[in-house]
Amino acid sequence: MMINGRHRNKYAWKPNAGVKVNETEVGGRFRPLSEITGVCQRCKEQIEWKRKYGKYKTLTEPTKCQRCTKRNVRQSHHKLCQPCAKEHGVCAKCCSRNERIVGKDPAEVEAEQKELQEAIKNARERDRRTLLRAMNAGKAMKGATEKEEKEDKAGDSALSASLEEHAARDDDGDSDGYDDDEEEEEVEEDEEEEEGVRN
Repeated sequence: MMINGRHRNKYAWKPNAGVKVNETEVGGRFRPLSEITGVCQRCKEQIEWKRKYGKYKTLTEPTKCQRCTKRNVRQSHHKLCQPCAKEHGVCAKCCSRNERIVGKDPAEVEAEQKELQEAIKNARERDRRTLLRAMNAGKAMKGATEKEEKEDKAGDSALSASLEEHAARDDDGDSDGYDDDEEEEEVEEDEEEEEGVRN
């Protein structure tokens, strides 16, 4: 399909189409890829593109940092370890000085988790339950958005299924959605009450 002199695919290319993916391998459902941290926004987008189109190679063992020459680099496509990148204030992939670094350091995340656990531990029972409910609601919201995305992909099939359910509920064949037998019973009760009032 040609648009403005450029070729455009009818549907997006998928890297592993027709290949059964082992869900226990890295990148599978049970072992998802780690969060991209310590890089600038441009490098983050590059790594996301590599993940999307099957060009991302995971590390089997840590690689050498180009500054301190220790085997500390634990993320793919990074050139510097987290401590060196943080110390020099540069992106761990392109080594350029950048004010906005994406993601949090794993040590910072662990420290926040410990602080949160301490806060929950030392809080009153009422406050503790409130915090736990808020945390569970956050997880539920993430799960709900994932479900919505899956439902959007299902599209018309879900709509047709809900229409069939609605039709199955209304077995009279009426379009009003009410049961005619219940309406007749209510009308008879109303008439009996009116006769009782008249007498």
